[in-house]
Amino acid sequence: MTTSFTPGPTQQAVIRELGVTPDFDAAREARARVAFLVDYLLATGAGGYVLGISGGVDSSTAGRLAQLACEQARERGAQVRFVAMRLPYGVQADEADARRAVDFIRPDEVATVNIKDATDAVIAEVDRAESGLVAAARVDFAKGNVKARQRMVAQYYLAGLRGLLVIGTDHAAEAAVGFYTKFGDGACDLTPLAGLNKRRVRALARHLGAPEELVAKVPTADLEDGKPLNPDEVALGVGYDAVDDYLEGKPVADHDREVIERWHARTAHKRALPVTPRGG
Repeated sequence: MTTSFTPGPTQQAVIRELGVTPDFDAAREARARVAFLVDYLLATGAGGYVLGISGGVDSSTAGRLAQLACEQARERGAQVRFVAMRLPYGVQADEADARRAVDFIRPDEVATVNIKDATDAVIAEVDRAESGLVAAARVDFAKGNVKARQRMVAQYYLAGLRGLLVIGTDHAAEAAVGFYTKFGDGACDLTPLAGLNKRRVRALARHLGAPEELVAKVPTADLEDGKPLNPDEVALGVGYDAVDDYLEGKPVADHDREVIERWHARTAHKRALPVTPRGG
């Protein structure tokens, strides 16, 4: 005998906020999201899209959607290009996956920018001005966010030179728990994966023909020097399967629900415009 489950008010509110629909069809979503990207190019007259490719399933999927959109826009007379940017900090630990992702996306262009010197220069200047004692773990965490923001600086610089728009890879599962860097990978012009949880991003990637090594790859931001390739789920304390179930309105363990809702509350500032004083 099965029993029905009704999500609680907080779970329902999160689902509504992030636009997760009760049904999903990969082929339909692929068509709709490519059409969204094509229509935006034609409406704005932009010269195309740019996206940083990390070697994970999110950027691989968003990159392929952007490439398909540029190809379709060219068929309609637009002079547009998709630039896939490789943005390693020194030598990327999962370099093979990044190359595999580029092979799958088949972008019009690839631009490689090593962010190490720029990142280290900014940190060195701040360190000269910083006189207080800071724990090493905190330094590593903060440096990781600088890396993410430096990658976005590079993308926006190229976008400015070429008249491009910057694609973001944020989706509902990351947004629910705020697992991205504010003004880093969270800074972009368009988010074609919005409203999809992680398993739906993976399903969309499979539909688009991504290799299984990328689809099933353990997600990692790989930002902290002291924790190379640290899995997202370790950092969060909850698995994406639980986050996905939560966003699909399914029951999850009490511990997982508490962790998800705690992260969602703590990271509300990432999903909002800058805080401003209210007029009296």
